[in-house]
Amino acid sequence: MKKDMLTIHDLDVNGFNRIFNTAKKLKDQLYSGEVHDSLRGKTLGMLFDKSSTRTRLSFEAGIHQLGGTGIFLSRRDIQLGRGETVADTARVVSRYIDGIMIRTFEQDLIEEFAKYATIPVINGLTDLLHPCQVLSDIFTIIEKKGGYEGLKIAYIGDGNNMTNSWINAAARLPFHLAIACPEGYDPDEAILERGIGESKEGIEFLRIPADAASGADVIYTDVWASMGQEDEQEERVAAFRDYQVDEKLVGCAKDDAIIMHCLPAHRGEEIAASVIDGPQSVIIDQAENRLHVQKAIMEILMTGGDEK
Repeated sequence: MKKDMLTIHDLDVNGFNRIFNTAKKLKDQLYSGEVHDSLRGKTLGMLFDKSSTRTRLSFEAGIHQLGGTGIFLSRRDIQLGRGETVADTARVVSRYIDGIMIRTFEQDLIEEFAKYATIPVINGLTDLLHPCQVLSDIFTIIEKKGGYEGLKIAYIGDGNNMTNSWINAAARLPFHLAIACPEGYDPDEAILERGIGESKEGIEFLRIPADAASGADVIYTDVWASMGQEDEQEERVAAFRDYQVDEKLVGCAKDDAIIMHCLPAHRGEEIAASVIDGPQSVIIDQAENRLHVQKAIMEILMTGGDEK
């Protein structure tokens, strides 16, 4: 039976740790110069409805480093853009390639594609979820903090796909998540309610950023206006004016707290330039780890999901 990566809520602790352990192995091999071509002869399709820097480069470089080939696609390149059904597209491309990553708007599209595809489907981002990013973030936390168990992670800002994915992770893993969002910009209600019910270490939903950041091991933020929300920019800047991750807010966290951002960043809006470039920032390391974690996901899924 094929396996997909549509949401990290489908993973258990063993599933998370298998991805992290595989990512560490692949990262160590890359840095040592060791060739690892576990996906030689395999082809990954990469369907983009949204533009990208990190997602495209990390998946395309990753499949190449594993010995395979990546094919970039947009709706303009395939018949989805001319009205072919998702089901027909999924059935056909499954005959040509060995896996597909989709970066789009609707979570329902990815869910429908996976229903009819016979190859692994990887969620590269939707408006609802961004699972590959959060997996890379937790892998970075493991590298920097030695693990995730018992940590307090503070998420400051918009209740967007990143927030939803962090809630899904907190529902599965033993860390405490404190979220601070302004009123009217909350995470998905169903995901939040489920996460609070399932979390072992607890999920706090707050309005005051300093309360969320107090005693935190990790401070995390994202842009205030995501792709497709550009017309709301002025309104959002006003709503989020007290939610910037600046040096004062960082001072509420532990002295050795790390600062994270999934990028791209709007310097001077959701995060101060002095913080993003400061000594506690791990943002560039975090971005690099998209490569290693997504290689792990591809290897696990595209080799049939068998234990190695």
